[in-house]
Amino acid sequence: MQLSAEAIKKTLSRVQDPDLKKDLVTLGMIQKINIEGNKASFNVVLTTPACPLKEVIKNNCLEALEEDFGSGITWDITMTSQVTTVRDAAPVLPQVKNIIAVASGKGGVGKSTTSVNLAVALAELGAKVGLIDADISGPSIPTMFNVEGEQPSVKKVGEKNIIIPITQYGVKLMSIGFLTPIDSAVVWRGPMASSALRQFISDVDWGELDYLLIDLPPGTSDIHLTMVQTIPVTGAVIVTTPQKVALADASKGLSMFRQPQINVPILGVVENMAYFTPEELPDNKYYLFGKEGGKRLAEKYDVPLLGEIPIVQSIRESGDTGYPAVMKNGLTKDAYMDLAETVARQVAIRNASNSKTEVVEIKA
Repeated sequence: MQLSAEAIKKTLSRVQDPDLKKDLVTLGMIQKINIEGNKASFNVVLTTPACPLKEVIKNNCLEALEEDFGSGITWDITMTSQVTTVRDAAPVLPQVKNIIAVASGKGGVGKSTTSVNLAVALAELGAKVGLIDADISGPSIPTMFNVEGEQPSVKKVGEKNIIIPITQYGVKLMSIGFLTPIDSAVVWRGPMASSALRQFISDVDWGELDYLLIDLPPGTSDIHLTMVQTIPVTGAVIVTTPQKVALADASKGLSMFRQPQINVPILGVVENMAYFTPEELPDNKYYLFGKEGGKRLAEKYDVPLLGEIPIVQSIRESGDTGYPAVMKNGLTKDAYMDLAETVARQVAIRNASNSKTEVVEIKA
């Protein structure tokens, strides 16, 4: 076959994205084809920098090209990325591509720890990430990011004061913990807490983001309704632990997002504290809270199991010291990086197969 841009595209039209089940040419992922003699180069534009299948896709391209053009051509394939979105340039968060709610049915399952490490992992993989601490009564993000006592600056845009989020470890952050004294309790009724969340969404200069994570309070409350009434949520991540009581509450949280009037896609389930692994016995697993509860929950609702995060001492220590566990090499880093890749993958699949999420209108 004679080497040309059209011939290259014809060959690569046989190569499918393993997740999206369509060929790379149809998906518009093949760009900037350049040919110089017996050398050819092109870009493969992935749907996320966190794509876990980039080497598989690259190798599939090389195999197809060598099959059609032989071994006499030098191929230079650059794997780049552009995070997909189904959001319009809406007046609220116009430059944010994907909004991900991180929820749980009950407290104490490690939802905030999951949110923090997921956000940092996505940033380490090259994405632009923001994180809203929507747990107004129990903000923990400032401690987990080692930014306690810091206060965001404010700029004037027209007649409006816009908050500049705190940036730490490559993640833009906003929390009520930045706006109140460290040791004081935030005792607010539902409408006040909801008003604070709306301000975090609309009065903060988030800029361009690939993923904005919202760390929700436990259960189903005014905060959850305010979120879905204010912004179209790309999808929800449900965090649970394996034991029965946590799974029962997680089911309620998952069901809330699936109610017809809310209709937020479920990206999947994270099973936190899935097993205990002692540092001195890294190959041993002890199932302290039961086994595969998250897997059963995911199967029950026909959603992906996004990851199983072990319970190890370093995760607790990392939360206390404000240096997220994903930033330290070892078992926990691998678990959280895998989780980030899987979440990004599910967002891309959701954007390719589902229509955009609408803002919820709940009538009294």
